[in-house]
Amino acid sequence: MTEFLIEYGLFLAETTTIVIAIAVVVSLIAGAAARRKQDRDGEIQVLSLNEHFEDMQHALEDSVLDEFRLKQMVKEEKKRDKAEAKERKKAAKKGEDEPDRKRIYVLDFDGDIHASDAETMRQEVSAILSLAREEDEVVVRLESPGGLVHSYGFAASQLERIRRRKIPLTICVDKVAASGGYMMACIANKLLAAPFALIGSIGVVAQIPNFHRLLQRNDVDYEVLTAGEYKRTLTMFGENTEAGRKKFVEELEDTHDLFKQFVSEYRPNLEIEKVATGEVWFGRRAVENGLIDGIETSDDYLFNAVDEADIYKVTYEEKRSLQEKLQGMGVSMVDASIGKLWSRLTQSRFWAR
Repeated sequence: MTEFLIEYGLFLAETTTIVIAIAVVVSLIAGAAARRKQDRDGEIQVLSLNEHFEDMQHALEDSVLDEFRLKQMVKEEKKRDKAEAKERKKAAKKGEDEPDRKRIYVLDFDGDIHASDAETMRQEVSAILSLAREEDEVVVRLESPGGLVHSYGFAASQLERIRRRKIPLTICVDKVAASGGYMMACIANKLLAAPFALIGSIGVVAQIPNFHRLLQRNDVDYEVLTAGEYKRTLTMFGENTEAGRKKFVEELEDTHDLFKQFVSEYRPNLEIEKVATGEVWFGRRAVENGLIDGIETSDDYLFNAVDEADIYKVTYEEKRSLQEKLQGMGVSMVDASIGKLWSRLTQSRFWAR
């Protein structure tokens, strides 16, 4: 009797765990669906990177320099600021307008399989386009191993909006811009990457498991009913046909052709047939193949521009309830796990040991 109660208790515990796990998954899916349907309220946040770099410099000076040297630097800085203010005042009296400094607007895009950041980027781009001038610049710090074609096509279209307004677009890749990530990156007027960033993967892939034989062995029938010859070419549970496979491959080839045409439109000097093999290259090799324009990290690019431009990081922050934040964290964790698995499967040969 005791053994029966113990086994029964273990069974109840396992069953309860499974039910709770299913409930959590259903809740996450429902929350994600509801979040996509609702219009979001949010606001644009702007951070001056000039001030950010200056604050870092002052913090280091306070820790490193002795008191005498620090006082001297502060005195020299005040003297310089006073002289600049005097010159501006003198120019104003003469009726001379002070020339506007160039502005650089910085966006961050961290790509997952669904290119989820495109939703916030569309708001950020709209805000920038409401004020940006042709003499300004937009810098996008882009990281993505790629994902769904239609999702990255939409993300790329947000960057196209900047190009159409004739505002210089610079894209910096510090780690990876592959497949859909490169679809976005190639739009840049200037495309830069770190020496060992992964660049390229101009190709299309589809992987579909099929459980038809497993179902057959267990006497399980699975029917797929369609209207339209090619409504469903390949399926996970039904029996796939050679005709279905042929049509599916044709669709992949057509998508690949569209991808190559898109890249060629923005990088016309690229030998597209040479690089559109699905391969990826490290930054240094990517320069040799014409995939990027130069080797430089985003940090160096922005730091070197501080003296000549006012640099602003622009982000769009959504207002969400605690429940929505928790649901979003769950969905993000699932997406991140899938993204890591995808990266390992597609880039597993690149390890430094």
